[in-house]
Amino acid sequence: MQPGLSFEQAPPISVPYRFFLTAPLFGIAAGLFLLWQGPAAIASRWSPLSLALTHLLAVGFMLMAMCGAMLQVLPVAAGANIWRPLLVTRLTHAGLTLGTLLLVAGFLAEWPLLFKLAVAFLTVSLLFFALAVLLALLRTPAVGPTIVSLRIAVVGLFVTVILGATLATAFGWHLSLPLTHLTHVHAAWGLGGWSLLLVAGVGYFVVPMFQLTPSYPAWLSRSYAWALFCLLLAWSLAWLPDPRPQALQTLLACLAALLPLAFAVVTLRLQGRRRRKMVEPTLLFWRLGAGSLIAAMAVLLLQQLLPAVDAYVGTPFVIGTLLIVGVFMPLISGMLYKIMPFLNWLHLQKTGKPGLVVPNIRDMIPEARMFMQFRLHLAALVLLLAAVALPVLVYPAGLALAASCLWLERNLVTGTRNFIRFGEELKAAVARERQPERPAAA
Repeated sequence: MQPGLSFEQAPPISVPYRFFLTAPLFGIAAGLFLLWQGPAAIASRWSPLSLALTHLLAVGFMLMAMCGAMLQVLPVAAGANIWRPLLVTRLTHAGLTLGTLLLVAGFLAEWPLLFKLAVAFLTVSLLFFALAVLLALLRTPAVGPTIVSLRIAVVGLFVTVILGATLATAFGWHLSLPLTHLTHVHAAWGLGGWSLLLVAGVGYFVVPMFQLTPSYPAWLSRSYAWALFCLLLAWSLAWLPDPRPQALQTLLACLAALLPLAFAVVTLRLQGRRRRKMVEPTLLFWRLGAGSLIAAMAVLLLQQLLPAVDAYVGTPFVIGTLLIVGVFMPLISGMLYKIMPFLNWLHLQKTGKPGLVVPNIRDMIPEARMFMQFRLHLAALVLLLAAVALPVLVYPAGLALAASCLWLERNLVTGTRNFIRFGEELKAAVARERQPERPAAA
């Protein structure tokens, strides 16, 4: 049984919206951070400035939006009811917001107390979130590639959080740990074992539904999640506690890179066979994400196979930029432009009554504004990649990134305001229909 849509199980609209409206603020902060620090922010992946920038985007933007999306999608699309969603929402949102700010401040100030506080907020809130989501996924009667991928992705989130907490604990308490190896494994699980698996699990469901494409082929959807999870696990064991032979690490890394590459190629091919040929913003965001994923995996393969590429100081920045700014941020933006208008329409249906017309989904957020945000984000990506060779371009890149996220925030606020406005209009119309007719004057 494939997961189906269960609209009656949708949580209160405030559950996902607080995450959606918060995530772009961290993206704006990341763009302003680039304007503030300039080329120093991308000089080395190991510098505190680079680590602060990475976590503003990976935790503040990506993880924030992903948590909100899962709290909404699981009950509706997977029939997975989360225990006390409002409590999970409040704890996760507060812990994630405060924890991210403390973690970034810890990198900038290099103050151990900030890392200790960040560990407490992030670990408790995210492990509580992951446990609540995993239990819901294990209890749902739905089966299929989407459910399997989401379950494995949540396990990847557990691993990512534990590794991140270990690293932050080492900074906070000055523990002697193999920080370089732990950082490599933490990044691999955060971007691969959690984010890429979540994208695939959601993609199996929403790409055919929203973009009217054929379904993903069974050979990919049934094997992708387990194969990537097992390869990441084997690669991690090859790194920790002591690195194994280089040839084994290279082989496992190359095999792991081929899987997302295949997913991206298949996604682009399916989009080429879509039944509705019109170009809409979500399609462009998905195409950008799939194209960037192909490019990122190609660079990763070259890094593993060519010593010169591996030795180049800009290679990690190129891969990270392609994945975070090129893949995950566009895909998140594109999905928000589908999720928020649909949620507005769904909840407005409950507000009105038969005979009253609920505003169309396209009326929630003007499509022209979505296209504008896509152009700004594409400019930010191109400028950030070009900044590897010409560091001065980091300034316009930061400006474009801040503008893109500001535009996204503006669009989401517009969607929220329209939901409130349309809801008030529907309630007023219902109230007018319920008023008894006044008797005619004698």
